[in-house]
Amino acid sequence: YKPTAGQVLFNGQDLTTMTTKQMRGMRREMQVIFQDPYSSLNPRMTAGNIIGEPLIVHGLVNSKQEYREKVADLLVNVGLNPYMADRFPHEFSGGQRQRIGVARALSVSPSFIVADEPVSALDVSIQAQIINLLEELQEQFNLTYLFIAHDLSVVRHISDRVGVMYLGHMVEMAERNEIYRNPIHPYTKALLSAVPIPDPVLDAQRERVLLTGEVPSPLNPPSGCVFHPRCPVANDSCSATLPELREVEPEHHAACLLATGY
Repeated sequence: YKPTAGQVLFNGQDLTTMTTKQMRGMRREMQVIFQDPYSSLNPRMTAGNIIGEPLIVHGLVNSKQEYREKVADLLVNVGLNPYMADRFPHEFSGGQRQRIGVARALSVSPSFIVADEPVSALDVSIQAQIINLLEELQEQFNLTYLFIAHDLSVVRHISDRVGVMYLGHMVEMAERNEIYRNPIHPYTKALLSAVPIPDPVLDAQRERVLLTGEVPSPLNPPSGCVFHPRCPVANDSCSATLPELREVEPEHHAACLLATGY
């Protein structure tokens, strides 16, 4: 689909204006790790073929020997044994399948990876392993992640900057520690107040932000601020004016008419 408005900039270039040929070269720089490790791998292909297919598509290998060596290196990079290259997806656990997905994303040496809920389908014990792997790979290959998640603990662990979205709108964005220490938007405050605290005494003492009502349909969003029907501090202006994402405090942006700073 063609965009109705706006731009998508990557390294200063607008992706929405590129031709198919131009995008093909650009895709080497951008890869994705999918949410579901069970449906994102072709069950008819071996792990080695899944990881190595991008190498062939982009012409990055000149011989079968080089192909096998690169696939083996990629498996090692994600904590799998090279002999696993001949196995099919059904022979792996969920965590191992996600490692294969990570290896596939790394195969073309991208600089930017979109990680779409990469651990939400995994057991908690496996989630930590994959998160640690992603952090190690980020440092090793100088990667930039766009990490999409709803688990606020995972977000805090892996992120440098955090953006909070509601109904398709960015409502707050700041450095990780700043947004957890000093949330400005009412929706962010509500999210963070719902995160359990291990100490039951502190958990009972802290202020709760309770939201009422149902989430509106994205097909028929409310007028003005999309959060105003559920916002505990909304006034009449909130239903009439759509707030822009603006810098409320240094390096801290929020889309709220009532937000104050500086």
